[in-house]
Amino acid sequence: MTVPGRRSSTFIRLLRSGFTDPSGAARLLDADALSAVRADPVLLDALGATADPDLALLGLVRLAEAQSAEELPVLLDTLVSAKPLRDRLLGVLGASEALGDHLARHPQDWQALVTYEAVDLHPGLAEFERGLADAHDPVQLRVSYRRCLLSIAARDVCGTTDVQQVAAELADLATATLRAALRIATAAAPEDAARCRLAVIAMGKCGGNELNYVSDVDVIFVGDSPNGEDEGQAVQAATRLASHLMRICSETTVEGTIWPVDANLRPEGRNGPLVRTLASHLAYYQRWAKTWEFQALLKARPVAGDETLGGEYIEAISPLVWQAAERENFVPDVQKMRRRVVDNIPAAQVDRELKLGPGGLRDVEFAVQLLQLVHGRTDATLHSGTTLDALHALAAGGYVGRADAAQLHDAYRFLRTMEHRIQLYRLRRTHLVPADENDLRRLGRSMGLRTEPVAELNKAWRRHASVVRRLHEKIFYRPLLDAVAQLGPGEARLSPRAAGQRLEALGYADPAAALRHLEALASGVSRKAAIQRTLLPVMLGWFADSADPDAGLLNFRKVSDALGKTPWYLRLLRDEGAAAENLARVLSAGRLAPDLLMRAPEAVALLGDPEGLQPRTREALEQEVLAAVGRAENAEAAVAAARGVRRRELFRTTAGDIIGSYGTEDNPAEEDHGALVDRVGSAVSDLTAATIAGALRAAVRAEWGDTLPTRFAVIGVGRFGGHELAYGSDADVLFVHEPREGVDEQEAAKAAQAVVSEMRRLLQLPSADPPLLIDADLRPEGRSGPLVRTLPSYAAYYRRWSLTWESQALLRAATVAGDRELGARFIDLIDPLRYPVEGLGDDAVREIRRLKARMESERLPRGADPTLHTKLGRGGLSDVEWTVQLVQMRHAWAEPGLRTTRTREALAAAHAAGLIPTEEAQILDEAWVLATRVRNAVMLVRGRAGDTFPSEARELAAVGRYLGYAEGTAGDMLEDYRRITRRARAVVDELFYGS
Repeated sequence: MTVPGRRSSTFIRLLRSGFTDPSGAARLLDADALSAVRADPVLLDALGATADPDLALLGLVRLAEAQSAEELPVLLDTLVSAKPLRDRLLGVLGASEALGDHLARHPQDWQALVTYEAVDLHPGLAEFERGLADAHDPVQLRVSYRRCLLSIAARDVCGTTDVQQVAAELADLATATLRAALRIATAAAPEDAARCRLAVIAMGKCGGNELNYVSDVDVIFVGDSPNGEDEGQAVQAATRLASHLMRICSETTVEGTIWPVDANLRPEGRNGPLVRTLASHLAYYQRWAKTWEFQALLKARPVAGDETLGGEYIEAISPLVWQAAERENFVPDVQKMRRRVVDNIPAAQVDRELKLGPGGLRDVEFAVQLLQLVHGRTDATLHSGTTLDALHALAAGGYVGRADAAQLHDAYRFLRTMEHRIQLYRLRRTHLVPADENDLRRLGRSMGLRTEPVAELNKAWRRHASVVRRLHEKIFYRPLLDAVAQLGPGEARLSPRAAGQRLEALGYADPAAALRHLEALASGVSRKAAIQRTLLPVMLGWFADSADPDAGLLNFRKVSDALGKTPWYLRLLRDEGAAAENLARVLSAGRLAPDLLMRAPEAVALLGDPEGLQPRTREALEQEVLAAVGRAENAEAAVAAARGVRRRELFRTTAGDIIGSYGTEDNPAEEDHGALVDRVGSAVSDLTAATIAGALRAAVRAEWGDTLPTRFAVIGVGRFGGHELAYGSDADVLFVHEPREGVDEQEAAKAAQAVVSEMRRLLQLPSADPPLLIDADLRPEGRSGPLVRTLPSYAAYYRRWSLTWESQALLRAATVAGDRELGARFIDLIDPLRYPVEGLGDDAVREIRRLKARMESERLPRGADPTLHTKLGRGGLSDVEWTVQLVQMRHAWAEPGLRTTRTREALAAAHAAGLIPTEEAQILDEAWVLATRVRNAVMLVRGRAGDTFPSEARELAAVGRYLGYAEGTAGDMLEDYRRITRRARAVVDELFYGS
């Protein structure tokens, strides 16, 4: 009758001890092998202290059952009487299923955990070599390796050693293993060993004395002849030895594998010879090596084989490593390496990636290595392959702020501990934080989090990752401010030379000027200087991410000089999370947006408003412009006010375009480039229409008051009428008027002519604002014809004299300002011309094709590359637009969807109507969008319009960044443009020319 109660009591006790399956644990405790100790309270408490009590108990039962009858009492007696062994053995069994399997297969190996002497607490390379000395074949080597690994893991999980010591011990064990493997390979081929000298150089984490539990061991092999003769045979013999060494460690046997030996960091990677002579290594590094190869060599360390040859290798390559930062492409190479790492992480894993994800281990390692390469050329104290030692040296030398270094140190140790515990469980190479609740519970408990292990683990992990993410860029820049600021006693600072080196390495072309700007911005004790000292470290990083960091920093200084005493400006940058990053992106993306901002610095407030970068409607713009015009004292002041609105709204549009194209840390770049192009085209067109409406109102009011003697409308044509204006486009227009009742026609015509002249004069008055040129050359008779006509005059001209190309030009005609009703009647007048009933005749089609062919041969500027000219080049804007417009003129009479002034809308309607196949429509749309974006980018970057890519390298890189290309990939951008437009031209040849 007492059994149920006892079982219930046991169940509760097991549950309280941390077992997740108390019933299963009770059954395991009832196993015969544990009969002598199952009632011992010490055992249960010790199991409950492990990371996974259920796993520890299962491993203990398997180990006990594997003992002989004579050995089992020894194990159990030692287990309950010796706390060091109990903690070590159960700690390992509760943290590592794989080592539990090893102990079950090799039940005597538990005795490796019994000794508890000083040398056992912190073994070095010599102790591990002794532990592997009896291994004479790959199977024995694996067993001995696991036995040594067992002792490392035991000290780790019990807290006897910290994470840095564990990593160093693992590297020492790897070194001993490589030496043992080379010994076995040498014994198998003594003739080869006699013919060569072979040095094994550890790279990566093994070279840096910071190895994981399960990791590829990266190596480089150096070979030579022992007597200086017959070098070729020596290299062949060394290659056979090296290959055998790799197989001994990597191949799977009955005892599994140890770890892969990876020699892919050697010159030419897997395509290069496995073994080279020292001279061959040097020739490659001096002539062909890339920046990442020198970064990898930071951790090079001779570990096995010929010590003299290994030492000569390190001595020879070290000067090359510390000169790498002086290489021409150092900065873009480093940026590309980091982006490539992040981009290669599968999207589904990025949030669980402990090593390569944002705020992961690689962020710390990458930042430390970059700073070592930049400053190690003049400071030998930074020449360490171990991340935490190097970080300490960087802080001691003032290259990293002490507080930042301390936070990174703590975060890196926590993340490495997580990585160790994750890998220890099954001894598998992984850097993914598990998703399973039980795995997370074991992981959290293994790190000492016992109350709510899963919640506490996730919280701590996110906190440390956030610290790394926040600091890994900032640590490059914060010491730059210390270099120009007043520091407290005992604080180290960068020398001017070191600060200049760092700025140069981060992409600043004029480090001396950049330091002057930093000093002007951050020195002093004012509130402004204090806030900017806080902001500048991250802003310098954002500037460095652009194609022109120098311009970004200079522009920031100008804006701060203009607004620095304005309380809302500093508050905006400090408190509005996105404002500072948005400002940095805008100031470093080219000339146009900063120029607009410098003329109206208060527009920076738009960058802090979530809706501030959305274009305003034409109605809202026109209402504001007309109100400003109405308040002005004269026409000149009225148009100046209208142009002021235009300036601010152009800044809004350019800023939204830049930020949408570049993306920010919280919002990636917009993927729908067509929508971005449409938004810019509509915004600039609406703004131009509102400005012209303001100029019209100002011109009329100055001479005639509220009412002009004639009704007057402005018709937009070309890109203006199509809502497709680029930043640098002229406004193509037609002017139409109609005399008011009782007004003489001559007087009305004279008034209309005067209004047009005054509008053009006012809009072309000298000003710091971007010019707005009105172009009326598409009017009947061109420049020879009158600037403004009545409706009957237009009707008479079109009826009698109109050519096919003029009807084509009217396809994009739309009312943009003035009398709406008159404008609507003009549109009704021209509809039959642009959408002819039954479509175009064959003669008209031939005329359009002939005109297009002539334009291609005559209008392309001399010397322009036809494959890169966005307007008139192969597959560019003209090709796509003429193709779409020909379809409109042939079919719009029957397809209402084609009756639109917008190119992309007309193309979509042609596809929907079955007039252009799906693939061809997509090709044309992609080319048109890309060409439009290039034109916009050129204007944003250079501050003046252009139809082809810039020739200057930095401007070309800036265009590439706008288009989404990483630093150093301008060639890819040009090739992509050629490929996309070449495909578009093939479609044009088929659809437009009928070839």
